[in-house]
Amino acid sequence: MARLTVLTVPDARLRVKAKPVSVVDDMIKSILNDMVETMHAEDGIGLAAPQVGISLRLIVISLDGETIYKMVNPEIIWRSNEESTCNEGCLSVPEQNAEIKRPKAIKMTYLDENGVKQSIESDDLLATCIQHEIDHLNGKLYIDYLSSLKRQLYINKVKRLKRYEEG
Repeated sequence: MARLTVLTVPDARLRVKAKPVSVVDDMIKSILNDMVETMHAEDGIGLAAPQVGISLRLIVISLDGETIYKMVNPEIIWRSNEESTCNEGCLSVPEQNAEIKRPKAIKMTYLDENGVKQSIESDDLLATCIQHEIDHLNGKLYIDYLSSLKRQLYINKVKRLKRYEEG
């Protein structure tokens, strides 16, 4: 396994819609494993392939550090009308958080790391995390739910942070 580099705003690759995976093979399994390693190393709870410069419909999620979801071609097939608000952050928008409103519960389908179709229902934090990561697959970031002024403020803060870290 290898740790991958997480892209940060305003990198244009974060805005590209990811391509579906045609077959779950050893290469896809290796990417998923590298994504899990990267997510844990960055202290994240979710990671989408576009965040590491791979334009494929792959996400990994682990809310507790133990249960790990590896999802290929995830698709939400139902969203509740009831909404919940969560204080979201993102590895691609480091050190920034915002209250984001999303459907409280979802149903989804995906292929697991063995290419077997799975379906799950989730709510609360898991549902929020899945929706957040699927947004990445569609070239959308959580800051897109904010006003354009606030979104630009967050992007500018990340740019300053990156310049500071680079010396």
